[in-house]
Amino acid sequence: MKQIICFLLLIFNTSVFSQTDKLGQFWNEYVFTKDLSQKWSIEVDAGLNSSSTPQDKNMFHNVTQVYFRGWAHYYMVERWKVSVFYAYYFNKNVPELNQKNASESRTAVQATYNLVKLPKIKINLRGRFEDRHIENDDNYIEAVQRFRFQVKAVYPINENTFYVFASDELFFKTKSKVCGPDFFDRNRVSLGLGFAVSDNIQIEAAYANEIMPRDGNDKLVNAFQLKGIFNNFFSTIIKSYKRKKNEVDISEGRI
Repeated sequence: MKQIICFLLLIFNTSVFSQTDKLGQFWNEYVFTKDLSQKWSIEVDAGLNSSSTPQDKNMFHNVTQVYFRGWAHYYMVERWKVSVFYAYYFNKNVPELNQKNASESRTAVQATYNLVKLPKIKINLRGRFEDRHIENDDNYIEAVQRFRFQVKAVYPINENTFYVFASDELFFKTKSKVCGPDFFDRNRVSLGLGFAVSDNIQIEAAYANEIMPRDGNDKLVNAFQLKGIFNNFFSTIIKSYKRKKNEVDISEGRI
């Protein structure tokens, strides 16, 4: 832990002497899940992000990213979940990419572990390895690998209705022309409120702060995120099955 704190302080001190672009963003995501058995579930996500620019402070000024993502989740035991996904991103004017347009295909493997399962507060650890293939300005596909590590805490305010959550996530990446030479990609801190409309519908609203240290021109993002979660959405297509929620689910806010 000491090493991580020292590393972040070094990044902060370096950023003080750099120019910083401050951006406001809106992240909008829809999540559709389907339980297949007590061990398996699938998920489809779709999202749209918009951003301000240094010249225009309106967070809806530019649509920067539209994406679609398909997941498979395997629940090994009560406190462990392993996931894989494939995603396609339509990137346009994404602040951290060194170009205007960059279509991207992405695959990832992810492991989630329930660290703390007290009667109220739940804490998950999540590690994700991403293999990104991004088209650069020369119409060449660059491969970029990225590792993400997140700590997330969920605290139910009342049973099965309202909950608050907070997370911190570190990103590290390989160097490339389209993503830049920096090894440390960003730090993302989030704080939000979730509401279970029904057994199968949840809404989350969150604030996220991202610090992206860059050589000579850092990025600071303040983002508002709205997420809709629709559980067992595909019940009319696939035979209905409802998993019993375990600790790793509850610690992600899937109450």
